[in-house]
Amino acid sequence: MLKHLEIKASLTASDAGEITGLAWPWGSPDRVGDMIEKGAFANVPARVPMLFAHDPAQPVGYWDSAVEGDKGLEVRGKLLIEDVARAKEVRSLVREGAITGLSIGFSTKKATARKGGGRTITDLELVEISLVTIPMHPGARVTAAKSVESALAAVAALTRLTETLKIGV
Repeated sequence: MLKHLEIKASLTASDAGEITGLAWPWGSPDRVGDMIEKGAFANVPARVPMLFAHDPAQPVGYWDSAVEGDKGLEVRGKLLIEDVARAKEVRSLVREGAITGLSIGFSTKKATARKGGGRTITDLELVEISLVTIPMHPGARVTAAKSVESALAAVAALTRLTETLKIGV
């Protein structure tokens, strides 16, 4: 049983919903000073849930590959755009640059305190990887995105939608 879930985490999405990214880069701490060492992801399950914004009520696909590469934890998965309406929306947001990050949810198994704050994590249980707007690790960003104009247009559309929903409530 998990005592608590920790949230940490680059990213491309194809027309078919295939998605790739860098869920955790090596060699630099996240926003709270934590670093995860290569080897900590040694026991990643064969299939990891893909959530939107760490919300367990919003599964949008799955990750079927998570490999410790030279740059960090490299992931590949699939948004279920044919079966889950939210997955199709999330794919659009990723492709337009409104969602630019990945973030991992995990339980720490082994860590040591780092001088100056944070921890060095050497073993963990990966529970999920989420598509997010602001990842805990500043280096966990989309590997390829559309132009800045496209991203700004998507943000403007989301703002209009949010205002419309507020009025309707």
